[in-house]
Amino acid sequence: MKVDVPTLVEQAREGRPRAVARLISLVEGASPQLREVMAALAPLAGRAYVVGLTGSPGVGKSTSTSALVSAYRKAGRRVAVLAVDPSSPFSGGALLGDRVRMSEHASDPGVYIRSMATRGHLGGLAWSAPQAIRVLDAAGCDVILVETVGVGQSEVEIASQADTSVVLLAPGMGDGIQAAKAGILEIGDVYVVNKADRDGADATARELNHMLGLGESRGPGDWRPPIVKTVAARGEGIDEVVEALEKHRAWMEEHGVLAERRTARAAREVETIAVTALRERIADLHGDRRLDALAQRIVAGGLDPYAAADELVAGLTGVN
Repeated sequence: MKVDVPTLVEQAREGRPRAVARLISLVEGASPQLREVMAALAPLAGRAYVVGLTGSPGVGKSTSTSALVSAYRKAGRRVAVLAVDPSSPFSGGALLGDRVRMSEHASDPGVYIRSMATRGHLGGLAWSAPQAIRVLDAAGCDVILVETVGVGQSEVEIASQADTSVVLLAPGMGDGIQAAKAGILEIGDVYVVNKADRDGADATARELNHMLGLGESRGPGDWRPPIVKTVAARGEGIDEVVEALEKHRAWMEEHGVLAERRTARAAREVETIAVTALRERIADLHGDRRLDALAQRIVAGGLDPYAAADELVAGLTGVN
């Protein structure tokens, strides 16, 4: 059913949760009106501070996210949480419910929580996450917390979607050692050792600090990720995390890094949309004479696969 996009966008700007939910549903479902939605949101977005939280399963991402929501709400900020969960193998929807795990904020009109399914997309995020972030941004949220699915060491895509990336670790889970292998030393802007009341928390923090030093190639004035110890379940250390986030944001604004990151994020989004559209057009060619003709020339030795691919792309895009 076709929706009235301008009215829906206006209602979202007024803070109506149903309107925000409907817009994100249009995004997730790749609605035929998606282009109209994005066009309407374009002049309204670009103001929210996007914070990504990643880490292995069990480190306390949801608990930390909930604690950060409380801290930002105390400061009078409007907060949105985009919690990316594994997909149900049956319905394709979000398998877990972060809205249940963050139920203490359910009645707060200044908080919007949405679970999204990965739907097979790797890297810890849903394919439609960038568009969903734009919806929440345009809806007037000051801070958007994006909690990744917790898929493990490969979960680094959040660095390309967030202004600031927070990597969570916990003592006793081998995270200190795994961090050196995972590439997360390259994506973290702030590191949090959660569950710091457990044995080994100090050792985990020291080991992480050592690893950051080994991989450090920073010059004077460059940002050095701080390491903050927290017990998110009790709210301990959360104010220090918020302080670290605000310092990083201020540093990015001062050095022009924030604008660079957002420009790079927009470029990746355009590239993804274009590649997806091209892939869909190629998929439609199965059984098409052009594709068969190219394949026959390859088999006959008159054409190599790369040249054939160039011809195919040129035929689809009109670019030589």
